[in-house]
Amino acid sequence: MIEKVWEIEPSGPLRGDVTVRGAKNAVSKHMVAAMLGSGPSTIRNAPDVGEVGITAGMLEHIGMTVERNDGEITVVPGPVTEPSVGKAFSGLNRIPILMLGPLLHLAGEAFVPLVGGDPIGRRPVDFHVNALRAFGAEVRIEVDGIHAKATRLVGTRIELPYPSVGATETTLLAAVLAKGRTVIRNAATEPEIVELALFLQRMGARISFAPDRRIVIDGVDRLNPATTKLDGDRIEAFSYLVAGLVTGGEVRVHGCPQDRLVTAITTLARMGAEFEITDDWIMASAPNGLRPAAVHTDTHPGFATDWQTPLIVLFTQADGMSVLHETVYENRLAYVPALQRMGAEIETYDTCLGGAACRYHDTAAVHSAVVRGVTKLRGGDVTMPDIRAGFSAVLAAAVAEGPSTLRGVHHIERGYHRPVEQFNALGLSLISHEV
Repeated sequence: MIEKVWEIEPSGPLRGDVTVRGAKNAVSKHMVAAMLGSGPSTIRNAPDVGEVGITAGMLEHIGMTVERNDGEITVVPGPVTEPSVGKAFSGLNRIPILMLGPLLHLAGEAFVPLVGGDPIGRRPVDFHVNALRAFGAEVRIEVDGIHAKATRLVGTRIELPYPSVGATETTLLAAVLAKGRTVIRNAATEPEIVELALFLQRMGARISFAPDRRIVIDGVDRLNPATTKLDGDRIEAFSYLVAGLVTGGEVRVHGCPQDRLVTAITTLARMGAEFEITDDWIMASAPNGLRPAAVHTDTHPGFATDWQTPLIVLFTQADGMSVLHETVYENRLAYVPALQRMGAEIETYDTCLGGAACRYHDTAAVHSAVVRGVTKLRGGDVTMPDIRAGFSAVLAAAVAEGPSTLRGVHHIERGYHRPVEQFNALGLSLISHEV
């Protein structure tokens, strides 16, 4: 079997400019929303990531047309030829379950295969299924996937047990064309949620954000086509800022608004990072070195769980003991053994460290880490288990002594815009080839 690998030779501090495009976590959801328009909708500033191709394949499978051209994606709705996302798409990402609501609106029935995505912890479908049932859909979970039927979805009141991003998106996509009013309580409020709501509003949806994590949607009879430009990926922006800091360099990131990085910037500043921020770019450096920190991840506006993988690598280069407490996914630290093999001094625990007790308190979930720095990392042969852990492996290889071989690079290419080009532009010796 042919496998793509990256060979990395540490080449000193990373310096230069990076431009980030729209978020991986936003573009695919916009593509699904575009299914509901009465004509072609266009998404601009789209990243060139594997996630786009996977989602386009799903849409085309059910009868939509997807046109892609250098950062611009146009979804042309068509008659649903088969209200079923093929089983060939099983396990590739989390998008199929988001298509249940739109397919029910367009065809009255739907089938989606079992969800996939990165192996970072349980992302149960219960929240999604319960929400769709509250709208009046008949939903069956079977071995091969999820089957649903509905003659008409009707607005409802939904209180999410946890402010899940995916469940909030499912409810939004079902509510916009449902009959009557829907109220989501304890909704997720991540920037990508707001961005999706704005796109739907541009299509004619009636959506209001209320205090205390409430979203109110009044269903309409039809949605129009629309055009939007995605804001820059806050996860990617943070990752490249850390790439400069961890190697003793400085990276200037263009394309991501400051308001998407407020918590991240302050966290890095507390560690000793110095920032230059303009309307067009953000640059970070640490001329006086890095201090340790205690950080716990949380739902927005807290420190994002996707920021913690590069942060752990940065902790290895901070002078002292740092603590990370993961509260969003119980298996997010599964990448730590790979860093340990590269010399990182990390201890993991099943207790809540660095923050208040979280929902994984008194469970067996290993969700806290203590990291000792400054540590000399060494090159190694590493297999990337998921998107964000993949980026952390690149950072570790960039600061290590000796060359590294990274495998499973399709994960990082699924979520980051042209990473080989970006890293090469920053001065990293990274060669991609097949073996």
